[in-house]
Amino acid sequence: MSLSARASYWAPAIDSPYACVRLLVTLLLGTIGSSGMWVAVVVLPAAQSEFGVDRAGASLPYAATMIGFGMGNIVFGRLTDRYGIVFPVMLSAFMLGGGFLLGAHATHIWELTIIQGVLIGLGTGGSFSPLIADLSHWFVRRRGLAVAAGATGNYLSGAIWPTPIQLMVETGGWRDAYSIMGIICIAAMVPLILKLRAPPPMTEAADGSMQLNQSPLKQSPFSPRQLQWLLMIAGVGCCVAMSMPQVHIVSYCVDLGYGAGPGAEMLSLMLAGGVVSRLATGFLADYIGGVKVLLLGSVLQCAALFFYLPFDGLASLYIVSLFFGLSQGGIVPSYAIIVREYMPAREAGERIGVIMACTIFGMALGGWLSGEIYDLTGSYAAAFIHGIGWNVLNMAICLTLLWRTGSPRRMAAA
Repeated sequence: MSLSARASYWAPAIDSPYACVRLLVTLLLGTIGSSGMWVAVVVLPAAQSEFGVDRAGASLPYAATMIGFGMGNIVFGRLTDRYGIVFPVMLSAFMLGGGFLLGAHATHIWELTIIQGVLIGLGTGGSFSPLIADLSHWFVRRRGLAVAAGATGNYLSGAIWPTPIQLMVETGGWRDAYSIMGIICIAAMVPLILKLRAPPPMTEAADGSMQLNQSPLKQSPFSPRQLQWLLMIAGVGCCVAMSMPQVHIVSYCVDLGYGAGPGAEMLSLMLAGGVVSRLATGFLADYIGGVKVLLLGSVLQCAALFFYLPFDGLASLYIVSLFFGLSQGGIVPSYAIIVREYMPAREAGERIGVIMACTIFGMALGGWLSGEIYDLTGSYAAAFIHGIGWNVLNMAICLTLLWRTGSPRRMAAA
């Protein structure tokens, strides 16, 4: 291959080999950057013991992380729409790494909670929806699969990090684990971010102006504002339900007498199943659309939550955790796919960021409420039932979206 042909082959363009490279970089950045979510989950029992707080109090750092994560998706999403992807993600990487290094020296639970929310949470937000929104501009033919694959970094992070972090906690304590993760985040993320310097591809509009890559939008009887609010409420509902196993599985196993090790393994298994689920639903979304994929994931997640109630044996929990991961992994990326199907590309960063923030708020709310319910009842059974109720709300919104957007008569009237 000649030099000119090789340069053309790797030139930044839609659906090109270069776009696939950006997908790989996005995946790696998401895997490293999302570690901020899972560190707080794994160290929860150790932090609770050291600081002498109850389960709800020990859950506050995670809840603060998720609130900061949600705000980070909004803030960095807006910055991405305005300035491109490099600046916001670079800023988030230094906030994340610095937060870990600072958190290692926290002396009170409220200090750790503030650090997790303001630095680690906000920093983690820059490694999720802004990267997904940016990636969506580089694909048309397989956008659903590309978006879902890019979003798997969030779950790969959960599948990879809990076990080594648990080993760090066992060998050197949770403070050493924080210090090591801070160094890893800065050293690994900065070189990867520099690979994203090419601006997103532009296409010529009918009026001769240049605009972001935009495939034809699907029609909807909802206005963009109405659709966004429905997706925001659905995002809260699905993730309050989702948070119960993801946040408390380690503590649940400790309470059952199995120890923290099996709980960390179940969390990894759960999120590994989520990776498979995200890829499969991304592939499906290119054929049946984001709304149907969202409904499918919601129904399966609800079924998985029911299975946690009667099955609490060690082997059963491993199986149910895998099924839960395979059920719900594709839910969150579906919102980004729906946004790109029904809303303008130039608004993708902010709209996806706002909806993702609502899913993260749901995770934070659900993680904290599950701890409160445990403290009030002394078991996690009521917390699982509480999550199922929120899941039913999500399913109702999904059915409404499917009914309204799938009816040719209503579409014609709109």
